[in-house]
Amino acid sequence: MSSDNQWSADEEEGQLSRLLRKSRDSPFVPVGIAGFVTVVSYGLYKLKYRKDQKMSIHLIHMRVAAQGFVVGAVTLGVLYSMYKDYVRPRFFSGSKK
Repeated sequence: MSSDNQWSADEEEGQLSRLLRKSRDSPFVPVGIAGFVTVVSYGLYKLKYRKDQKMSIHLIHMRVAAQGFVVGAVTLGVLYSMYKDYVRPRFFSGSKK
């Protein structure tokens, strides 16, 4: 076997370095992750004080809120990416006459 096709220890990327690289490429990924964790943490905290609300209804509301936050963060990320790739180069290009 050729050594070109094998992974070496230097080429392997750790989880933290991969997350940092991905967050530089799309900055709204960490925002979505943080929002998801925040909504789920708050929902679990409020689970203790849900009074007469059924458990399934509480969990459904928590899931919808967490998914809504992540979808909103992804939407903002897509809009930012479109702005960065299409709008900014068109209007802020360095070609002045």
